[in-house]
Amino acid sequence: MKLWASVTVLFVPMALRAAVSCGDVASIALSKAAISSTENVAAGEFKPPNGGRGQPTDAFKKLPAFCRIAATLKPSADSEIKIEVWLPQSGWNGKLESVGNGAWAGVISYAALATALSAGYAAASTDTGHEGNSANFILNHPEKLADFSFRAVHEMTVAAKAIVAAYYSAGPKFSYWNGCSTGGRQAMAEMQRFPADYDGVIAGDPVGYATHLQAAQLWLWQIFHQDESDNIPPEKYALIHTAVLDACDALDGVKDGVMEDPRRCHFDPEVLACKHGDAPTCLTAAQVKTAQKSYAGPIDSRGQQIYPGRERGSELLWGTHSGPQPSSYAADLYRFIVFKDPAWDYKSFNIERDVAFADKTASDVINSIDPNLKPFFAHNGRLIQYHGWNDDGVAPRGSVNYYNAVADAMGGIGKIKDSYRLFMVPGMGHCRGGGTDTFDMVTPLDQWVEKGQAPAQIVASRITNGAVDRTRPLCPYPQVAVYKGTGSTDEARNFTCKAR
Repeated sequence: MKLWASVTVLFVPMALRAAVSCGDVASIALSKAAISSTENVAAGEFKPPNGGRGQPTDAFKKLPAFCRIAATLKPSADSEIKIEVWLPQSGWNGKLESVGNGAWAGVISYAALATALSAGYAAASTDTGHEGNSANFILNHPEKLADFSFRAVHEMTVAAKAIVAAYYSAGPKFSYWNGCSTGGRQAMAEMQRFPADYDGVIAGDPVGYATHLQAAQLWLWQIFHQDESDNIPPEKYALIHTAVLDACDALDGVKDGVMEDPRRCHFDPEVLACKHGDAPTCLTAAQVKTAQKSYAGPIDSRGQQIYPGRERGSELLWGTHSGPQPSSYAADLYRFIVFKDPAWDYKSFNIERDVAFADKTASDVINSIDPNLKPFFAHNGRLIQYHGWNDDGVAPRGSVNYYNAVADAMGGIGKIKDSYRLFMVPGMGHCRGGGTDTFDMVTPLDQWVEKGQAPAQIVASRITNGAVDRTRPLCPYPQVAVYKGTGSTDEARNFTCKAR
């Protein structure tokens, strides 16, 4: 039976089961693409290829039966984009959820596919056109850079919708994107470049301003290691962190080891300066300056902020970008994308000179910072963005800055609140870890898109040793969670969202 990708996409409210066999989908026509395999996977029987490159496997054991479609997309002569689309054999909720990648991608996000499928969605993921978590595939391959930066996700989305329509004889009623880190940048690229692809988007800790972000990561390494007398040894991170909490933890009305909004904290590491020499309980004068620079972030010769600094409270995570070697992601971006030279030495990096060059030569392809989301909002697109306040990899204020830029472009916060909500997560690092870092963004997005119910708060949990021991409301920026004054501070019901 011949099925065509160009069939009219309709939604059947009671579409719970497949309309054709999994094998029949192999015959559909896809533009510049080909389905490479189809497979019926029995409940609980999926095993990711090569172990899923470290992705957690517990979710696979509880998967329902599904049709697994693999395809290769070739939008250019130098493209080799692998995608997978997973289709519930029964119980489909009528919607598509596409999931994002981390770092340089290079692998299908099997664990995220499993989470989406288990919730009843048809699910899609891509390796963005290459294999392996390195940027060396980009050198002398501008088409592959375009695939990684934005094209692979769009082409996957088009193909996934066609595959869904063929399998169920009905396309998805709603389509959602869900990603963090690189997946957050992919979310931004989709809305800015292909605003009609998705009805709802979740963008976590987005690597949107890549040329400046990776520059700041290289700069952080430099201020710690160009002169080793400036280096703050890891054993002193806890010293600074404790002093920050002693000074600022209670500013939000609750002393609980987490600051609701670190921007209210103006802790100066000068208070930890050693009186004589060096000791584990104090910072040398050079170390004080390094800590101050970390919080301030890089600033150019005109006094302009190149990228936001670290937040107070993030000190325990400083080792990621201030360790013996700089971030490989940051070095690779400048080595392979900006300078196109595999021999480029990160020790030669000059942030003001090299960021200016990067913005001229690479910004259009790798950055996703356009604040004009009018086309996305015009078709009732909804955006939920979140960011951990303790993220040491992607500056949290970058998300705040983007939110404010969109508000300015749209005429003020009042003009975007029905389409765009930002949730800052106190205590959380990059995408996970710390604070109340367990939450469901998909259900609130679904309710917002389908029923027009904008999320007034999202309840998040802290899980310790497998048990929930704290819940808190995440509040739409600029609101924060404020303690009501009575009841346990570990229960979300005892907080309310207020602007401060």
